[in-house]
Amino acid sequence: MINREENPDYINSFLDYSATILNKSPNSIKEYNYDLQMFLRFIKIRFNLTSETDYAKITTKDISLETIEKIKLDDIHAFLSYMAIDLRSKSATRARKASSIRIFFNYLSQKAKLIQINPAQNLETPKLDRRLPKYLNLEESKKLLNVTANKDNRNSERDYAIITLFLNCGMRLSELVGINIQDIDFSESKMNVIGKGNKERTIYLNKACIKALKDYLDVRPKEGVKVDKLNSHKALFLSERKERISKRTVQYIVDKELKVAGLDTSKYSTHKLRHTAATLMYQYGNVDIRALQELLGHQSISTTEIYTHVNNEQVRDAIEKNPLADL
Repeated sequence: MINREENPDYINSFLDYSATILNKSPNSIKEYNYDLQMFLRFIKIRFNLTSETDYAKITTKDISLETIEKIKLDDIHAFLSYMAIDLRSKSATRARKASSIRIFFNYLSQKAKLIQINPAQNLETPKLDRRLPKYLNLEESKKLLNVTANKDNRNSERDYAIITLFLNCGMRLSELVGINIQDIDFSESKMNVIGKGNKERTIYLNKACIKALKDYLDVRPKEGVKVDKLNSHKALFLSERKERISKRTVQYIVDKELKVAGLDTSKYSTHKLRHTAATLMYQYGNVDIRALQELLGHQSISTTEIYTHVNNEQVRDAIEKNPLADL
């Protein structure tokens, strides 16, 4: 929860603009607030506006627009350098901070006209480390599905449907917990989900998904489901308390089933199941990269391109097929 009383008015105005005009999700708004609080605390120290060194104790409400106007690109670079060297933040974390700062200053200078010069106008995004995604291979994926179907688990139909959707559709955790029953169109074998930035997209369902969903809906509680602010009575997946299932509960389910399957839970998670779905579709389904981008809900094709890697066996096979191999 954001404590708006701790923010300067111009930050709260920016958050309102991001929510209403840019249509950013509540999670994005929280990230903006966190990133800007951290940046302004750094600025207070850098500009000698506080003797406090504990970031958690530094207030930002008293930072005036006059101070904001003194910020230069060098100050932003110094903040990102502090994150990289002192905090050892990953490039993805620094890239998010840079993005938040860039959007914030664009709002102050171009939209709200509160400052004359945008110091972040030429701010570049830190280069991201490109690592191959971790994913389950085909046999491991089948093993995970088989152990999840265990009827000794009183929630086997629900848990199996969850794992099936992750492995077949590549959806995000937030998308899965947000599914309502009315979002599913069985006649067209598809469902709508709300992805990043509150963007709605269509996910098509194969036979395995349809069967798993129908089997679960046959046993999904119909009586005593809570009517609350989470709209639990509309939710597809329910917890044992008969309310919309939480992200943490889904993570617990996936972790539990991974352990039963004998798979390394330090390497795999709900997000790694999304990687698995994308990788298996690309490797076995001959899926076009643009179609994969649409399916995963990626804004940029460069994000999807991490799945175009080939495994070592494919590389070995390519070498063996070289026409000079037998000479």
